[in-house]
Amino acid sequence: MITGKKAKTSVRLSFSYVALVLLTVFCAYPALWVLMSSFRTGDALFSDTILPASYTFSHYIGLFDKHPFGVWYWNTLKISVSSMILGTILTLLTGYAFSVFRFTGRKNLMSMLLVLGLFPGFMSMIAIYILLNQMNLLNTHTAVVIVYAAGAPLYFLFAKSYFDTIPKSLVEAARIDGAGHMPIFFRIVLPLSTPLIVFTSLMTFTGAFTDFIFAKLVLRSPDKKTLAVGLFDMIGDRFSNEFTMFAAGCVLAAVPVTVLFILMQRFLVEGLTAGADKG
Repeated sequence: MITGKKAKTSVRLSFSYVALVLLTVFCAYPALWVLMSSFRTGDALFSDTILPASYTFSHYIGLFDKHPFGVWYWNTLKISVSSMILGTILTLLTGYAFSVFRFTGRKNLMSMLLVLGLFPGFMSMIAIYILLNQMNLLNTHTAVVIVYAAGAPLYFLFAKSYFDTIPKSLVEAARIDGAGHMPIFFRIVLPLSTPLIVFTSLMTFTGAFTDFIFAKLVLRSPDKKTLAVGLFDMIGDRFSNEFTMFAAGCVLAAVPVTVLFILMQRFLVEGLTAGADKG
C-alpha cells in the first residue's frame, strides 16, 4: 500500500517537473533569443542558430548615439513612478472605503467598477483623447500620468479583499481612543498592508511602464516619447531595418521590471494569497 502511494507520488512529481521544464523553455526561449539577437552583428533578427557567430555591443551604443534612448528611458521612469504613487494611493483608498464604510449604493458602485474594469482600455481612448484635447493636455506627460492613475482604482477588489482580513477590533479600538478615519488608515491599516502595497505598486508600475497604445495616441513629439513608443517607431517604418538595435532596447527596457520583480517577489506572492482569503 505504501509502495503504491510512493509510486503515485513519484509519477505525479515527475509529470509536474516535466511540465515546469516545458513551461520554462517556452517562457525563456523568446527572451533568450532577443538577448542573443542584441549581441548579433548586422541588422537582421533571423539566424540559423540562437547563439550569434560573433558578438558586438554596437547596438547598445547605437541606441544612445542614433536615438534619444536616454530621454525615452527617463520619460518612462518618470511616468511610471508618478503613476505608481498616485495609482497606489487611489487604489488603497478605494479598497479601504469599500471595505470599511457602508453607504447607500455601495454594492451598485462596486458592481459598476467591476464591470468597467472588464472592458479593454482602448474602448475609451477616443473619449479620453477629446477630453484631454479640451483640457489642452495632449502631448504632455501629465495627461498620461492622470489617466494611468485614475484607471488604477478599477482594480480595487484586491485591496478590498485584503482590508477585509484585517481584524475590525483594531480599528474599533483606535476609534475608542479618539482616532479619526485618516489616522486609522495611515497609522494602523497601512503598516499591516505591506504585501498589498507592494503588489499594487508593482502592478501599477508595470502597467504604465509597458503601455503602448495610449502613450502612442497622446505623446507625439520625440522628446515626449516613452520607451514603448520610441522602440516601436524604430521598426514601425517599412524602410526600417534596425531590428538588432530594437532587441538591445528591449533588453534594457526589461531591466527595471525584472529587478523589481526579483526584489519584491516575496511580497508579491503574499499579497496575492492574502487578498484571496475573502474574495
